[in-house]
Amino acid sequence: MKNVIVGQSGGPTAVINSSLLGVYKTAKDRGADVVYGMVHGIKGLLDRDIVDLSSQIKNDLDMDLLKRTPSSFLGSCRYKLPDLEGNEATYEEIFKILKEYEIYAFFYIGGNDSMDTIKKLSDYGEKIKSPIRFMGVPKTIDNDLAITDHTPGYGSAAKYIAATTKEIIRDGLVYDYPVVSIIEVMGRNAGWLTAATALSAGEDCEGVDMIFLPERVFDLDYFLEKVGDLYKQKRSVVIAVSEGVKVADGRYVCELADHVDYVDAFGHKQLAGTARFLAGKVAEKYGVKTRAIELSSLQRCAAHITSRIDVTEAFNAGGSAVMAAFEGMSGKVITLKRVSEDPYMCITEPADVHFIANVEKKVPDEWINKDGTNIEEPLVHYIRPLIQSEITPLWVDGLPRHLILQK
Repeated sequence: MKNVIVGQSGGPTAVINSSLLGVYKTAKDRGADVVYGMVHGIKGLLDRDIVDLSSQIKNDLDMDLLKRTPSSFLGSCRYKLPDLEGNEATYEEIFKILKEYEIYAFFYIGGNDSMDTIKKLSDYGEKIKSPIRFMGVPKTIDNDLAITDHTPGYGSAAKYIAATTKEIIRDGLVYDYPVVSIIEVMGRNAGWLTAATALSAGEDCEGVDMIFLPERVFDLDYFLEKVGDLYKQKRSVVIAVSEGVKVADGRYVCELADHVDYVDAFGHKQLAGTARFLAGKVAEKYGVKTRAIELSSLQRCAAHITSRIDVTEAFNAGGSAVMAAFEGMSGKVITLKRVSEDPYMCITEPADVHFIANVEKKVPDEWINKDGTNIEEPLVHYIRPLIQSEITPLWVDGLPRHLILQK
């Protein structure tokens, strides 16, 4: 039998289910007998929480709905596999379950931490001479995976962020007194998402006034000085800041106000409150009206404003992973390679997971301006093709209809 299994891991996106559909449809087209889904990723596999996707995706309408459904259809997890040495029991259990289900190929849709899972499983599989193929399908709105030009999920998040920023700018212009709005955008160590606010600038919009990315040290005094200069010149000031900006001593700006308690399995602190802290400092120093706007989880799953380019590339990444596995590859991650700028065109290529797992891609320094308060045009040029065109939700009773896992 040629059974395959697929799971989703890490933070959700607006197009992660397009990758799931790419895996499912291509596997069935290539002759897979059963396509199983892990509910809540590798943790669900260990719990034997597994579904036959044919019981969930029954017809073409379900496929169309799945493509338009945000977040992780199968559920997600942040489960870190232990290092292989001294922990073989965990891997023995995983491979025992995969053998029970007669799994031919294993697909994991996720970001950096998920690719760590693929690396460990493929390494163990090679060690025990297992015939199972392990393939990673890229996903992350953070756009911080190495080697790939960009990641599925990023384009749609960037589209939402840019469009929302334009609306925030319009809102601030209605008053006849100064308003300072600070938009907090996701991005722990990489500023790709925050950089998307620059796309708000155009013939009908002046764009944001400053952009601060975590790639540069954040100087609070300099920030306040620049805000002071701006609000005296204009009645609306809009600033975008990554949630992960840090001061010179290495602390996150949000930690200057609040102690951060929650840390996930991969050692990531929960970041929130950067805009709120900075807005408070501006109000305290200048006595002007301020707004702290946290886009938070809204930017991850805004499927009503999904990029069609993003949907297509996410689907292709899932399908390409299946084709690579059926051709004998394992321990690989599908990457996107930009082969043309005008017209924009990307192709898929497999890459060794060892060069991607646990490697973080940051915004190049030359794409950030000299004083770290904005980005340069090449970065805008890089992002813009990824937000093009739209895919319309299927509207029912005035609201988008989604496909929901039935158990």
